[in-house]
Amino acid sequence: MYAALMTDVRTSHDGDFANRTTFAGAPTAALDDLDDIDVAIVGAPFDWGTTNRPGARFGPAAIRSGDYFGAHGSRTHLPTGIDPFAEMRVADIGDFNVVPGYVEESVTRIRAGIRQIAEQDTVPIVLGGDHTITFPDAGGVADVHGHGEIALIHFDAHADTGDTQNGQLLGHATPMRRLIEEGSVPGHRFVQIGLRGYWPPPDIVAWMREQNMRSYLMNEIVDRGLRAVVDEAVAYALEGATKAFISVDVDVVDPGMAPGTGTPEPGGLTSRELLDTVRRLARDLEVVGADIVEVSPPYDGPGQITASLANRVVLEILNGMAERKLGHSGRATH
Repeated sequence: MYAALMTDVRTSHDGDFANRTTFAGAPTAALDDLDDIDVAIVGAPFDWGTTNRPGARFGPAAIRSGDYFGAHGSRTHLPTGIDPFAEMRVADIGDFNVVPGYVEESVTRIRAGIRQIAEQDTVPIVLGGDHTITFPDAGGVADVHGHGEIALIHFDAHADTGDTQNGQLLGHATPMRRLIEEGSVPGHRFVQIGLRGYWPPPDIVAWMREQNMRSYLMNEIVDRGLRAVVDEAVAYALEGATKAFISVDVDVVDPGMAPGTGTPEPGGLTSRELLDTVRRLARDLEVVGADIVEVSPPYDGPGQITASLANRVVLEILNGMAERKLGHSGRATH
């Protein structure tokens, strides 16, 4: 029975924490039948790696609900004139069948599911969930596209490079260290944007430097400008690599614009800066996977502004991918 559980990597649209609607009205598809799908939206309703405020298990449902499109609404992007759902085959495959309270088993299932998506030449975009899930998300993509072959562009207030978390190897403070240690994404392929506050401590910062990670703190972004920092970061991470994974912790945005998160840190990016940047990255790079994490609806308030922002982060990534497919030109007439 235990062996059977270990291989259960189904997805579902009606799980314990799942939303029965789909992302932006996208059609549904099955995890094992993605041959004609370019991008698979999948939820990871997981927050047993959280150290502060829980609730990110409800993130996938909230992110899916963070728009007003419905199955027949307009999704044409005003600046580009592109509807990414018309240019790419996008499907929502539901939520991974994680096991509440069981970190290792849930991580195993997520990684197996991501690997299964990537093996079908489909790009997974994962709705989190706390940041623990980037270990199986990016790791599963690297299992298919090659360990050491992808760059990871990481937006976050925190580095998530802890050695352990409460004595455990897996948690939302450790995923980037685990990816580096197993060789999925070596340190010199890592760039982090938006770090600030009071963590990590000096010994972890020293370890990060030893791994040749490139981290950009908010004070440097303020001094130099976000565009210049991102240009430099991407050039560094992509030296010798051709593909990228984008990981967005919503707490990279100032909590005044994104309060619904587990570990808010004042002084972050604006929502406008984040949206413009992820679209540009998805347009300019070959994105082979992405996730948006740490949306905690219980702290979002009645306006659901954090969930709406996370929803738009996904839409901007999709639009950038569509721009890339169309040769950066789009169909805009204005």
